[in-house]
Amino acid sequence: MTNRINLGKTNPNMFDKVIELKNEVKLLMNKAKIEEGFSHLLLLRASQINGCAFCLRMHTKDALACGESIERISVIPAWRETQYFNEKERVSLALIEAICNISQGQVPDEVYEDATKVLNEDEITAVQWSAIIINTLNRIAITSRYEVKAE
Repeated sequence: MTNRINLGKTNPNMFDKVIELKNEVKLLMNKAKIEEGFSHLLLLRASQINGCAFCLRMHTKDALACGESIERISVIPAWRETQYFNEKERVSLALIEAICNISQGQVPDEVYEDATKVLNEDEITAVQWSAIIINTLNRIAITSRYEVKAE
């Protein structure tokens, strides 16, 4: 693999601003009363879609540390086929996937409308901002080729 410029190190001021936004999203998640463990599952799902190994490892560890079960973590790629997630979690997962796949036809009205039937404004706002920030962080890690060595 070609060595890449580490964007977090070459311009720490910009990277710190992205981290500040990530911390603001955490506050939004708390305000919306979205459990921290599930918030990491949302970030994990986005990172799976984006193919970010660095963030996959990190959010898996974070989800486990928050008490998420290995079963819920394991089935995230096929969450629609399981009964591990409640209705709020299911529409949140659908929304975060739609935002990650925005180039494939925007966020479908059906996905957004389903979310509005189940989630309140604070919850929708938190999920959307979560998707936006993790997409940014995934792109930083992927373009910088953050190393993911076996521990």
